[in-house]
Amino acid sequence: MHPSAGARSCLYDRAELDAVMHAMAGRVAAWLQPQQRLAVIGILRRGAPLAQRLTELLVQRHGIAPPLRLDLSVKRYADDLTLLYPETRLDEPAGHAAPDLGGHSLLVVDDVLYSGHSLLRVLQYLAGKQPQQIRVATLVDRCVARLPVHADVVGVRLEVAPGSIIDCHVPPYEPDFQIDLVQPGRAP
Repeated sequence: MHPSAGARSCLYDRAELDAVMHAMAGRVAAWLQPQQRLAVIGILRRGAPLAQRLTELLVQRHGIAPPLRLDLSVKRYADDLTLLYPETRLDEPAGHAAPDLGGHSLLVVDDVLYSGHSLLRVLQYLAGKQPQQIRVATLVDRCVARLPVHADVVGVRLEVAPGSIIDCHVPPYEPDFQIDLVQPGRAP
């Protein structure tokens, strides 16, 4: 379900988000050490293509060796922030149990850091894989996490009214790369 009812405003367009992604890649590259084994893990849905974009920027612009790329499916909320599951669900895709992440530096990528439930579930799961370190990159931090989690690399921080929705459009799921603010109940 994609938020659509209410007033919608484009906060960031493709050109602006391309610049944000370049800056994020630069911040990630700054903490990587030579010969460090890196795994970039996207949180499905929109975190996966963002992880791929960051990976490509790290390789092409910063000379990082191609890292291991994985995706995890974790779900608690729908796009319109409707609670789907009281317990955050994480589904391990077939074949993910096999990769040895021991000693790797992990970069977890998601589109929006909201309450922190999904991120905390992912971090608990990945900590069991014995990585050297786990860092988090998020395109948008809403600055309202209720749990002791944070993003190490943040594209943009958006403090918006509690009822408002940050709607990230990320190809291939949407045609345009942009961030919209949706204000339910307001006339478009």
